Amino acid sequence: MRIPFLEYMKDNLVLFDGAIGTEIYNRGVFINSCYDELNLKRPKLIQEIHRSYVEAGADVIETNTFGANRLKLQKHSLEDKTYEINYTGAKLAREIAGDEIYVAGSIGPLDERLEPWGPLAESEAREIFLEQVKGLIDGGVDLIILETFSDLHLIQQAILAIKGESDIPVIAQMTINNEGNSLFGTPPEMFATRMSQWGADVVGINCSVGPKPMLDALEKMNSVVGVPISIMPNAGTPQNVDGRNIYLATADYFAEYTKRFIQAGARIVGGCCGTNPTFIKEMRKSIQAIQPRKIVAKPLEVKIEESFMPAVPVCEKSEFAKKICNNEFVTTVEIVPPRGIDPSVAIEQASHLKQAGVDAINIPDGPRALSRMGASYLSLMMQQQACIEVIQHYACRDRNLLGMVGDMLGSYAAGIKNLLIITGDPPKMGTYPDATAVFDVDSIGLTNVVNYLNRGQDLGGNPMDSQTAFFIGVGVNPGAIDLDYEIRRFEWKVKAGAEFAITQPVFDNELFYRFLKRIEHINIPIIAGVWPLVSVRNAEFMNNEVPGASVPDNIMQRMYNTKSKEEARETGLEIARETIELLKPDIAGVQVSMPFGQMKYPLEILKGVFN
Repeated sequence: MRIPFLEYMKDNLVLFDGAIGTEIYNRGVFINSCYDELNLKRPKLIQEIHRSYVEAGADVIETNTFGANRLKLQKHSLEDKTYEINYTGAKLAREIAGDEIYVAGSIGPLDERLEPWGPLAESEAREIFLEQVKGLIDGGVDLIILETFSDLHLIQQAILAIKGESDIPVIAQMTINNEGNSLFGTPPEMFATRMSQWGADVVGINCSVGPKPMLDALEKMNSVVGVPISIMPNAGTPQNVDGRNIYLATADYFAEYTKRFIQAGARIVGGCCGTNPTFIKEMRKSIQAIQPRKIVAKPLEVKIEESFMPAVPVCEKSEFAKKICNNEFVTTVEIVPPRGIDPSVAIEQASHLKQAGVDAINIPDGPRALSRMGASYLSLMMQQQACIEVIQHYACRDRNLLGMVGDMLGSYAAGIKNLLIITGDPPKMGTYPDATAVFDVDSIGLTNVVNYLNRGQDLGGNPMDSQTAFFIGVGVNPGAIDLDYEIRRFEWKVKAGAEFAITQPVFDNELFYRFLKRIEHINIPIIAGVWPLVSVRNAEFMNNEVPGASVPDNIMQRMYNTKSKEEARETGLEIARETIELLKPDIAGVQVSMPFGQMKYPLEILKGVFN
């Protein structure tokens, strides 16, 4: 009969099983299947894997439920079976484990990013984790193992949720890179201490890397925490061979590192991706040859505190920000990057616009998912050669989160001070519909990221030696179909750190004023987008094919009533001037677009503003 797991661990080194996912794959199940659903569809296959690990000598087997949370199951239209999949996964493992072997309920991270990097609220995350935990506990697990987490904030919600509702033991494991830090850059001493403070009974690391980096991280963790530590590496770093990930580490190599893990203070060892029953069998032999090692070293105290630098005052961030702070009406013109490598036309246009009195140039980042020169490069060249400030757009579509941080730090060091953060159009809208999108975070998440950088902290919560001072702008759409949702997102953007906003093109003044009324509680400057309609076709295109650009019937009728191309163009410019004149008392400035790359249109419209 099993004694409680934590009591058993006091006097015994504990061996977990190895990989389940790669074992399922090796048995011929393609990766586009939902592996968690196999608990219902192919229970015998899952139990075969469990049995092989028990026979290899594992003390604990994990349930096949790593991805069985509501968010991940939604991708397979299985969210209504969340409880059933977790309950069945636990029952299958329990039947094989019997009365001697322990069963750990496996829980992995969520697909959605947690606030402040994404739209998922802390309370929602906790509910999702608890839904999974209930099925696992009802199915008979002895403990819960949280594994392969990279976001310390997310694993915090999982630990607090479980410990707030149950006394079941919890193992909390982060995943690391070859330097030993979490994938967000948090060092092992910090995340181990935090997880212990939040109530995890065991802290550890798993996945991503092989034994050597994990041994280095283990030694750092063991110096700062008094709770047991678990180590579950991959079978080395996978190598891509003919489209398959092949793990090259051997079972003998793992057996040797098992001894080193235990000697360094690990109480729990096991395997992750690429390991199989042969690995566990060899690890069992290593454990049998070692007497349990008591940890006698007193844990070092790690002082953890938020270390945000004071943010640079908004008015000091850029000349553009300073003008807005001084209640000067600002003007910007949008110049789209070229499709080739020659920026000379764009730079020459920017020089003329500066001479005319324009305050800044807006540079879109891959608008409508078309392939163009990178906005950051054109921004830098334009500031250097045209001597005018830019507002660099930055789309979340094309980079992962770490790449975004690198771009932000590089852009600021190069002199870019004003940002407009947007989520970005999906690739299928553009000329390369087969291109992949990243969307690691959306505009809300990236706004949070930049706000952290502005206060001197990186993604891992580590203090930087200096800080950025970006003037953070976001987009907002007064003509959104679901305006309630658009305003909620706008509120989140401001909460995340947005300091000004630029709207989609405004054609319907009444609609715009209704929008302003709805956001009276949001106290940041609003810059209205203005698009000069230069033809009837242009008006029809904006009204029917540009998301968020609503051209009202009276404006369309004015365009239809024109009798020539020249008259249509003059009417469109007149409408734009009227819009600016009407909105001017209630906005901080305007962003004027440049249809077909013709600089004369924004200059004609802004004459009245300059005068």
